[in-house]
Parts: sequence; C-alpha cells; structure tokens
Amino acid sequence: MDLLQQLRVSRIVPVVRVSTADEALGLAARCVQAGLLTIEFTVTTAGWDEAVRAARADWPQLVIGAGTLRTQADAEQAAEAGAQFLVSPLPAPGVRLVAGRLGLPFVEGGFTPAEIAAAAAQGPAKLFPAHVGGPAYLRSLLAVLPGAAIVPTGGIALADVPLWLAAGAVAVGVGSDLTAGDDIAGRVAEALAGVAA
Repeated sequence: MDLLQQLRVSRIVPVVRVSTADEALGLAARCVQAGLLTIEFTVTTAGWDEAVRAARADWPQLVIGAGTLRTQADAEQAAEAGAQFLVSPLPAPGVRLVAGRLGLPFVEGGFTPAEIAAAAAQGPAKLFPAHVGGPAYLRSLLAVLPGAAIVPTGGIALADVPLWLAAGAVAVGVGSDLTAGDDIAGRVAEALAGVAA
C-alpha cells in the first residue's frame, strides 16, 4: 500500500479516540457510510486492538491505522491486530524500529521544525498539536521543507479542513469535531466542497 497516495486521496482521516471498542466501531461505521477511506484508532481507547481487528474484517475497503503509539510494545500490538499503518504523536524511535522491521508505513509526529524535518525525511509526518500554530505555521514549515508530506492533527475543526489543505497538508486528521453531529456524510461533503482534488 502506498500510504502517501492513500492520504492524498482520503484528505480527511478520522482520529477515533473514544472510551470503548464498541464506540470506536460505531464511529467507524458512520465514517465508512460517509465515504471516508482511511481511519486511525488510538491506543487510548479500551480494546482498540479488537476494534482494529473487527474493522479490518468488516470493511476491507477501509485503510486502518493505529495511532497515539509511543513504544515498541504499542507498535507490535498494533501490527499483530492488523493495523495497516502506524501513527505517533511525537518522535518515537521504538515505533519506527517496528515499522521498519515489519515494512509498515509510519506517520511520525512532531511539532518543531527539526522534529517535522526528521519525520518527513522518512515518510509522511504528523504535525501535532496542529491547532497551536494553525495553517500559517504549516505554511511556514513547508516554506523550509518543500515537498514534505505533512498531516496536521489535533484540535482541528472539520470546517477548517479546506484551510489546512490549501496551506499544503496532504491530509488532515480530525477527531471529536468530525463526529460531533449526526450527519457526518453531509458535514464531510460540505467541508470538501470546492477543495481541488
């Protein structure tokens, strides 16, 4: 799987951070119904690995990642559960080690220019917490890191996705705001209306 291409096509990556695996799967079902192609389950959800397994079985068309990984053990558990890509919110050498050994795509997190440069040199980088700097910060990063594939995540409203994409994001991670309303499909369509493909 070419994760970078998948992210570019997806544009929005739901970041599922809830209390239980059942809740996570319920949100995943709503995201699939909304036409979203990629999803990230966080390890802060109780039973997250079971959610990954069930989602892989239920929605083979969905590309499923495991996020908020910080340790080698987290990464190994994610791989065993069937995660198709790994995500960390910060530099995570142990996760990178497992990803490299198993050939899994890894979206490493960072915030400073040095952290983002190091992560982007290896593949897509996660800018976290993105809301702190906003789209202007992403533009500044890309001015000195042209061509870097950056996925801003953290505190981003669904309605602001076009601003992030216009600033140069390859995709945008959206958490609680994505699922705040009942009509995910309508809200996603509205957010992406007018965004160049």
